[in-house]
Amino acid sequence: MKLASWNVNGIRAVMKKDFDQSLSELGCDVICLQETKAQDDQVTEALEPIEGFHVYSNSAGRKGYSGTAILTKTKPVNVQRDMGVAKHDEEGRILTAEFDEFYLVNTYVPNSGNKLVRLDYRKKWDADMADFLTDLNQHKSVILCGDLNVCHQPIDIARPKANYNKSAGYTQVEIDGLSTILARGFTDSWRNAHPDEVKYSWWSYRGGARQKNIGWRLDYFLVNNDLMSNVSDSFIKNEIPGSDHCPVGLSLDI
Repeated sequence: MKLASWNVNGIRAVMKKDFDQSLSELGCDVICLQETKAQDDQVTEALEPIEGFHVYSNSAGRKGYSGTAILTKTKPVNVQRDMGVAKHDEEGRILTAEFDEFYLVNTYVPNSGNKLVRLDYRKKWDADMADFLTDLNQHKSVILCGDLNVCHQPIDIARPKANYNKSAGYTQVEIDGLSTILARGFTDSWRNAHPDEVKYSWWSYRGGARQKNIGWRLDYFLVNNDLMSNVSDSFIKNEIPGSDHCPVGLSLDI
């Protein structure tokens, strides 16, 4: 089972940038999308040309903002929106598909914002997300994927010293939030397979950052430790265009 995750920075925008071709190139059974920037009916309409997938989405109350979606060839046992915490459940940031063997949690983690104005909120989000995953794991194994909006280690960001505790996505608060989730029994699947490789999943549109590979690794697949032996491949597809993020993913022998 091949799983992928991609912050598309607008589902309607990416559909105009050969999304169908990119999906074919990925060859995945399930793809989780973040930042759809569309309401549920607009997501369905935008993806109408895509065949062979069941489509589920979770949209923000605010139009044109945030949003997640899951495209899957295998119909899930169940699909759940949000985490059940009112203050977190207004922006369409979590969509969970339950399969026979595991839960797949697709998330678009809140950005801490310019001047870190949302950092306190982000700290609470990370803590509540860790609890949400722990609760799910009492029933069956969990895979968390998506744009987690954090670089966990210096190797995950091109300019660590310049950004540490100054830029959203590379503060100690955010790093600790991801560390807490990992400590609950999860493994960063890509870093586990590539401990010393420098590879990024997001680049600013400014200053030719992608061409210069001045990037950040913000997109992850975190896998329950008990499922890690089933992970046969882990990838970051830098070569696929269409967004300021690129797809990431893994292959699971299930």
